[in-house]
Amino acid sequence: MKPKVGRYSGYLRPFTYAFDWAVINVLAYFLLPDEFLSLYFSLFISICWFIIAINTDFYEVYRFTKVVSIFNKIVKQFSLFTVICFAFSGYYAKSTASIELLRYISLSILLITFFKLSIFYLLRKYRTLFGGNFRRVVIIGNGKSVPLLEEFFNNNPDYGYKLEKSYDLNGDKKTEIERCLKFVSENNIDEIYCSLHDLANTYVNQVIDFADNNLKVVKFLPDNNEIFTKNLKFEYYGYIPVASMRNIPLDESLNKFVKRSFDIVFSLIVILGILSWLAPLIGLLIKLESKGPIFFKQKRNGLNYEEFDCFKFRSMRPNHLANLKQVSKNDPRITKFGSFLRKTSIDELPQFFNVLLGDMSVVGPRPHMISETERFAQNVDKFMVRHFVKPGITGLAQTHGFRGEVETEKDIIYRVKYDIFYLENWSLLLDLKIIFLTVINAIKGEEKAY
Repeated sequence: MKPKVGRYSGYLRPFTYAFDWAVINVLAYFLLPDEFLSLYFSLFISICWFIIAINTDFYEVYRFTKVVSIFNKIVKQFSLFTVICFAFSGYYAKSTASIELLRYISLSILLITFFKLSIFYLLRKYRTLFGGNFRRVVIIGNGKSVPLLEEFFNNNPDYGYKLEKSYDLNGDKKTEIERCLKFVSENNIDEIYCSLHDLANTYVNQVIDFADNNLKVVKFLPDNNEIFTKNLKFEYYGYIPVASMRNIPLDESLNKFVKRSFDIVFSLIVILGILSWLAPLIGLLIKLESKGPIFFKQKRNGLNYEEFDCFKFRSMRPNHLANLKQVSKNDPRITKFGSFLRKTSIDELPQFFNVLLGDMSVVGPRPHMISETERFAQNVDKFMVRHFVKPGITGLAQTHGFRGEVETEKDIIYRVKYDIFYLENWSLLLDLKIIFLTVINAIKGEEKAY
């Protein structure tokens, strides 16, 4: 069964960034003296604003976030932003312009705070009135936190959680857990909350493995002190501590925004600077050697297992096995020019259109053919974890030698390990390093087969 996900409000985040950016720049234009009206000042405050936001977690507001926590983020954000503005004024401006700066900062605070709280409360009202933007959840276990969490879910519909079922495990634990996991699969459940009270590690690992392999989110209720010794991310639903097993940096809205912005800029540079003149030339050479289209389009699985059309320059002669049989070394279907395209990875360049469209990222786990994905999902543990982030044109596994045809079980197992390490340790610097290593490998001309 194809894994599915719940309804999320991710589309609001980019709009929030754009609104805040517009506020601090438009108000600067109308309220500050002429000496501040320069591209340099606009660029300076924009960069500083988002750097501060990264460090204060200004945009990390979730459905379970308390209002007092939002105000705390606002105070931290504008305290540092005020210091930055006055530092610029004292160093670059002829006068301190204190009154104008205070008026500018005060109005910025009012507008951004009003907008931030309006979105927060409107989403809560929307969940209560229309039942939208919710996540379907189940609870496993019988610890002391379970009834508190059940009460929280049932009495706070504005948080957007819908408790479908609880499994107390008072009977045969193995049977009850199997019933629960079957229910999760058949009823499109988004999150599993597992109480660790009197639950053996074997069962905990069973739930974790199931969640990883079926694109479900699993969280824990720490009913004993043992859980606090583990490297987990803690959140609070009201006053109930909940621990997340896997911390994915790209789940954070600002990191997602940074990566998406980088993808757009980088893909536009490649498309306009390289593909605009290289694609017609490659297309002509492909046509001269064999009949058929210039581009090859193949269905692959991306973020949250959704299918998309992956673009490549055609490197093989048209054949009915293109979407069924993985390409291998010395494959007779590959043309002479196609072999060159594959060795230099030039055949992958059209995927920058996938990046621009939002189906892929420049860096991420490489997507496989759908038939291969279904086979690996059944046979390789935690293979589905790769689909928690967008697939990439290149990835960490490929830069460490695990690229090309999957010849042995070791090949795919290590790819999955590198991909999971990447999604749990993402940073923009890591992306840049992977891109650099990919270019080096392409220059060396290492042949691949996917």
